[in-house]
Amino acid sequence: MKNFINNVLTGMSMGIVVCLIPNALVGEILKLIIPYVPQLQIVLDTSIIAMSLLPVVIGVMTGICFKLTPIQTCSVGLASFIGSGVYTMQEGTLTLAGIGVVINIGLTAALAVLFVQFLGNHLKDFTLIAMPALTMFVPGLVGAAFLPYVKSASGWVGEVIMYATSLQPVLMGSIIAMIFAVLIISPISTIGVATVIMLSGIGAGTANLGVCASGVGMCIASYRANNFGTAIAHVVSAKIQMRNFFMKPTIAFPMIITAAILGALGGYFEIVGTPYSAGFGLGGFVGPLKYLDLVGWNMTSITLSLTLFIALPIILNLILLKLFERKFKWIKSSDYAVNYE
Repeated sequence: MKNFINNVLTGMSMGIVVCLIPNALVGEILKLIIPYVPQLQIVLDTSIIAMSLLPVVIGVMTGICFKLTPIQTCSVGLASFIGSGVYTMQEGTLTLAGIGVVINIGLTAALAVLFVQFLGNHLKDFTLIAMPALTMFVPGLVGAAFLPYVKSASGWVGEVIMYATSLQPVLMGSIIAMIFAVLIISPISTIGVATVIMLSGIGAGTANLGVCASGVGMCIASYRANNFGTAIAHVVSAKIQMRNFFMKPTIAFPMIITAAILGALGGYFEIVGTPYSAGFGLGGFVGPLKYLDLVGWNMTSITLSLTLFIALPIILNLILLKLFERKFKWIKSSDYAVNYE
């Protein structure tokens, strides 16, 4: 059971990275450039189309994780699409919008895997004809039937978090930031968590600050132990330090404390975001640009964005890393060495 769940989660994480990162890297920047260079609209549109293909890619990635046959893998991808909620059908017109309900995509993919494994070789010569159709019509439609309930439940979780954040924005902002600072260096996808519970508002903004804290902190910490390119890569994804974190959790303490401070400030200054921006941190400057897009570009918002997303993560991490290394002697630069062999 543990291995089964791990394969499903791995497939979901891989699908999320493949489909969402292209738009995360260029989406917000292109929105600023397109009014002056409209020819780039096709690039933005392409990245948005990729996002809407998330259900299919999650299904395919899940099938690959389970080492299914090509036909079985594609069947899981089709079923995941049917149960995703990413499309609407009106008067014969199919419309794609958003990325669907991620948790229901994962549930549908899991059901589809069990279904194709159950069918196995029983279809014999009719496998190519029957398996894709049966997988869409059984686990795919079962997933579609569950969709309204899963969507309602995940939305409720997001609303509870937003309500709690509105009551105690400083405290909740700090807690959410710390949670996401840890998630970004764990096997769990921050993007997946944020989209599953539809985290938005201050909750999404402070979550993004937590991801920034880890990414920037790990970049600074690993610079002496790795090359410049590897260090910079941590800003996009601090998951590079996953192994080192599990071997020695204290390496993340400076980043978690930084996240707590940034999250509290984010709650106080009402830094907001969306479910899609919450898990990206500074990757493609998604966090600061989405915040500016939501609240508007003015001197106050630009100053807050530059301070909370860039300046303070650098300053706080530098201070805390030096404190933990030289004063407490809990960490050393070699703890952040990354070995690709």
